[in-house]
Amino acid sequence: MNLLEVCNLRKTFGNLVAVEDVSFSVAPGEVFGLLGPNGAGKSTTMNMIVGLLAPDSGAIRLEGRELSPENRDLRQALGVVPQDLAIYPDLSARENLDFFGRLYGIKGRTLKQRINESLERTGLTGRANDRAENFSGGMKRRLNFGVALLHRPRLLILDEPTVGVDPQSRAHLLDCVRALSAEGVASVYASHYMEEVEALCTRVAIVDRGRVLACDNLQTLLSRLSADLCLRVSRPTNGLAAKLGPLGRIEQGHNGSATIVVPRGSVEEKDRLNETLTRILQLLDQSHVDLRAVKTNDANLERLFLQMTGSRLRD
Repeated sequence: MNLLEVCNLRKTFGNLVAVEDVSFSVAPGEVFGLLGPNGAGKSTTMNMIVGLLAPDSGAIRLEGRELSPENRDLRQALGVVPQDLAIYPDLSARENLDFFGRLYGIKGRTLKQRINESLERTGLTGRANDRAENFSGGMKRRLNFGVALLHRPRLLILDEPTVGVDPQSRAHLLDCVRALSAEGVASVYASHYMEEVEALCTRVAIVDRGRVLACDNLQTLLSRLSADLCLRVSRPTNGLAAKLGPLGRIEQGHNGSATIVVPRGSVEEKDRLNETLTRILQLLDQSHVDLRAVKTNDANLERLFLQMTGSRLRD
């Protein structure tokens, strides 16, 4: 049974359609990625899930039950890590956790235990009594993350949780998400940092302009791309493309350079690759064209996004 089901969500702001027919599901313990540029509809979708926005149409179900503002007990299963920091800078880490823990209705010995757990998980035990205003950006993000864990949610909503953090804090936060997943906590992870989504998520939805362009297992999505071999050459000649034929295609580069792209089939079959490269090198020599570099154009989410949208991610 899926923990979260998002069905045909639609949301407009005046004449602007922010989200159109968005659907996906998340299983217990799964880290589900929402990938897209700013303005793609990720935050609007997440705000509808957590109840900050009401959808114009569609449904959101948690554990098979309709998720609505009236279902307070069901909403307690949600933990939210917002893109904008939701901590008080003039309070210490411990005081922030104490304040938000009381808002969750946690008290006494249980609250003290949960605070210590959050401090330990986020690596802030040694700075527990320091004011948050004196924290680095990464430490503030980790405290922001720790607040969402106090009531032990079953589903985490993570909206760009690593924006502007240092590499050490970023790695720590990603490890926290993995550890929670191993404990059965599901996450919806929205980001335009594609390397994070690739590192964390088993399934991914690519969203742009309010629509889901693709939603599937990460490896299935990446299999749509070819792992082409690319040979950068000094310059093409007028007759080189005709001589190459099916061996490869030429893509014009900057400053007069060019790239010969050898299709995936040739790359995957070793004997065929050796034969193809030998023939291409002979043609380059005959055409007096220098080989400058060789690389494999690996399948990744950035390439997939470019292929599907025709544009780069917009910050």
